[in-house]
Amino acid sequence: MEIKPTEYKLQTIATGRTFEDTGWVINDKECPSPSLVRAVYAKKQIEFKDNSFGLYKFADWMPVQRALEGSCAPVTYKSEALAKEYGLENLYITFSGYWPEKGAKMNTCSFKETEAYSVCGRLPEDEKRILVVASAGNTARAFAQVCSENNIPIVIAVPFENMNALWFKKPLNKCVKIICTPAGTDYFDAIQLGAKVCESAAFLEEGGAKNVARRDGMSTTVLSAVEHIGHIPDSYFQAIGSGTGTIAAWEANLRFIEDGRFGNKLMKLIPSQNIPFTPMYDAFKQDSRALLQYDEEDAVKRALAIDAKVLSNRRPPYSLAGGLYDALKATGGDIEIVTNEELRAAGELFEKLEGIDINPAAAVAVCSLKKALESGKISKDETVMLNITGGGEKRFKSENEFVQAEPDLVIPATEDSAVIIEKVLALFK
Repeated sequence: MEIKPTEYKLQTIATGRTFEDTGWVINDKECPSPSLVRAVYAKKQIEFKDNSFGLYKFADWMPVQRALEGSCAPVTYKSEALAKEYGLENLYITFSGYWPEKGAKMNTCSFKETEAYSVCGRLPEDEKRILVVASAGNTARAFAQVCSENNIPIVIAVPFENMNALWFKKPLNKCVKIICTPAGTDYFDAIQLGAKVCESAAFLEEGGAKNVARRDGMSTTVLSAVEHIGHIPDSYFQAIGSGTGTIAAWEANLRFIEDGRFGNKLMKLIPSQNIPFTPMYDAFKQDSRALLQYDEEDAVKRALAIDAKVLSNRRPPYSLAGGLYDALKATGGDIEIVTNEELRAAGELFEKLEGIDINPAAAVAVCSLKKALESGKISKDETVMLNITGGGEKRFKSENEFVQAEPDLVIPATEDSAVIIEKVLALFK
């Protein structure tokens, strides 16, 4: 399976400046203020390829140079059971995970595969630097699997507390190295560790939310929904840790409006967070572009207390131009919050009604939909897109053998950069 490199330019949200992607650009160095850059595709009207292309059926709107083996696109279907339970007429569920009967065959059981196949598809085949990704769990699993199967060298930084998320169908290729911050640390510590590794020219920072390939990989959930429904939905639900997926949904929405064949509405974006870790909710409820000040020790404690561990980003892309604050303001959106008890009940309900298990973050989104209906934020006759960002893990593990990965190195993010770099480089010798 081959695809042509996608034609696109980059545009800075804060200034509107359009420029060429000279190779792995994640920031506009000419921009005086923090801002995301966005891909502007030459092809304004997307051509959906067939499912044999996997995720790359959406390659017209992905900044990729090549297609990698093993990808699967998100699957969208019209809900009957959950829709009836909630009294919704047009509830469409976009599912990313393992559910063979629906055509969903993501072996990591998470929509983070969409990011990994897009980001790694952006990498030139002759790239000599080693990719570095920081993750709270699911992203690590996705990048590890994709890089392992496609022989792409990578360093993955994760908190030790989240190592249980790194399970795989088969042992990882030696090109994948996992480094951990010690027990009692969180995602932000892993980000700091990855940043120190990237101080060496031997490594390449993946970029997280700043990487257009990551956001446009995530946006394939909306591309799947619009392809299936035939028009842009009225509202969009997803749980958030960084908010990057919701930003990506907004960007996909804008591209569909420019396409001209799917309507001109802006979806009302309603992302959700897991109580007691709710930094973006707290800021947005005060109409604050800046995240509110908080005690670092308390924030770590809160992050470790949530069931949906992947939603624990303490430095999300919320405030900068083109970030989540702008996305919510532009679409008349809002943020919901859900307790551990509520998400557990929502997960059980979804499995009972729809027939597949979902991960805790997806259960947060399911519960947030119910809350938005009860409060009148959306109406029952709207066309609703519910983004189920991970599911089928219980099913997958019951049907397949799997192995638990172990860290190649455990080291504090507070360690000197030179020491960290030396130890990580030694892993590849």
